[in-house]
Amino acid sequence: MIATGLFSVPWDDYWVNLLEGLLKTIQFTIAGFVGAIVLGVVLAILRVYGGRILGAVARVVVEAFKNVPLITEIFIIYFGLASIGLSLSAFAAGSLALMGHYGAYLSEIFRSGIQSVDEGQTEAGHALGMSSFSVFRKVLAPQAVLVALPGTGTMLVDLLKGTSLMVSIGGAELMTQGQIITSATFRALEVYLVIGAIYFALCFPLSSLVGRVERRLSLGRPFSLRRHRLLSHAREVLHTASPLPKVGPNIEKK
Repeated sequence: MIATGLFSVPWDDYWVNLLEGLLKTIQFTIAGFVGAIVLGVVLAILRVYGGRILGAVARVVVEAFKNVPLITEIFIIYFGLASIGLSLSAFAAGSLALMGHYGAYLSEIFRSGIQSVDEGQTEAGHALGMSSFSVFRKVLAPQAVLVALPGTGTMLVDLLKGTSLMVSIGGAELMTQGQIITSATFRALEVYLVIGAIYFALCFPLSSLVGRVERRLSLGRPFSLRRHRLLSHAREVLHTASPLPKVGPNIEKK
């Protein structure tokens, strides 16, 4: 029955709609995730190093976005701002909502990563004459990134699924296109099964990649290409190095 329904939908007439929806979903994901990372880094730094006042302001922003549903934030930005004369396109409003919502969660992940690095390493960097910025860039940030990477990947997958809420403002992404096709064909089950399959095809590889990254990090394997090359070079040096001469006791009996 379902298979018959799937083939009864004239997909040849709507594949362009699906392609446009897929491209718009990817655009929402990229814009929202890049903006969320930037916002998350800024908020995390303010929480850790911004002092009492800036830290409190950053915390208010984080809690405001974390504890309000994403759909509500979309409505506030798209409909609420329009009511006071600030009209934004569906793409701009949706991207801003994604940035704020997921940026708040990413800031907590980044903050945990920064605070996971032992303070003794910061003190050691300062003792070597490094500036605070150099200590953060060369000592804290690389280690914090490794800690925050799995959680960041999980947020990316969740953000991709969250783009489906743009159907509420006609964002022209996959769910909106599915709604249009359903209105034209009256085949809701079949259409949304296809839309769900497309989301699965997008999210499952990302989820698998996140799981692989977590396993590599848990095993202590190098993640960046630079660290991988350094480790490979170190292994080659150790493999080709001449063995040290054996030194045994040389005690002369008198």
